[in-house]
Amino acid sequence: MSYKDGFAAINLEMPERVPRTEYSADQHWDLVKAATGIEVNSASEWAAQEKASAAFRKTWNYDFVWQTCLFANIAFGDKRTKMGHAEYASGGTEYDNEITLLYDDPDEALKFDPFELYGKINIADTAAWFSENYKNQVSRTPEAVNMTGIYVTCMSGLIDLFGWDILLMMAGIDPKGFGELTNRYTTWMLQYFEALAKSDAPVVMVHDDICWTDGAFLAPDWYREFIFPNYKRLFAPLIESGKKIMYTSDGNFTEFVDDVAGCGVNGFVMEPTTDMKYIAEKYGKTHSFIGNADTRILLSGTKDDIEREVKRCMDIGKKCPGFFMAVGNHIPSNTPVDNALYYNEIYEKLSRR
Repeated sequence: MSYKDGFAAINLEMPERVPRTEYSADQHWDLVKAATGIEVNSASEWAAQEKASAAFRKTWNYDFVWQTCLFANIAFGDKRTKMGHAEYASGGTEYDNEITLLYDDPDEALKFDPFELYGKINIADTAAWFSENYKNQVSRTPEAVNMTGIYVTCMSGLIDLFGWDILLMMAGIDPKGFGELTNRYTTWMLQYFEALAKSDAPVVMVHDDICWTDGAFLAPDWYREFIFPNYKRLFAPLIESGKKIMYTSDGNFTEFVDDVAGCGVNGFVMEPTTDMKYIAEKYGKTHSFIGNADTRILLSGTKDDIEREVKRCMDIGKKCPGFFMAVGNHIPSNTPVDNALYYNEIYEKLSRR
């Protein structure tokens, strides 16, 4: 566990070992218990869970901790669509069957004006809020690179606002009108990016789910007209402030890697469906990247399968100074503990350069 190794990789100064991070593993309580010896479960008090999670991150040698703090509930309050949430976390704590719509008519939704609905924010106060979030993350895992950031950057914000049905209907009925709505949303969201640029965090996370597992769900030309030019607007204050920008999208965004790189990001976080080999070959000397072992192999594969998957990632990334090992997209609580422990064993065996 090393801030030094994590920051070296982000700065493309190749550390002696491949640094790593994981997602959700520190809340897979059976795994946490097995790795740390701490008795903890989904019913434990929050303080006990925090202590156990911190011990797990140290035991598993995290060099980087993924974090955003501006989510839909904070940015939009109750003025948003609620799509519910399937059971995911240990004990089903994330399950939510509440479903509501911000708009039930795509024509009305196309008139959406975020300034009218939400008003302006206080940039100085919001910058202080981002800084406080960053400070809290550092206190939780002081030995690793921490960050703060924005989850509802552009497309993810629109998904949370409108839900899939209305969003896809708007995009199908009036692609240009939906693009103009995206421009309005970005103008409003720019306030948060200006605040983030003024925060104390040297590394920031920008999250935006622009793709499904099979790739783009809208015409690629639409993204290039309305998403990536807006990224450049949003990222400009971050670039000017000198922050390192890490970018995350779920799904397969291989066809947009060059577009995202052209917007000024410093690193990519990806799921297994995005072609990490392409990123390594084209951007491995200029960008950091994190990934991308397939979580499905940990879920149901053999030990040989797991070893091959870790080796695949290491063979791609080990020669690149900014490579971090991680399972994409998460190590959820239904992952067999023995498989997760074996994955960590193989990572440790192969992590030295």
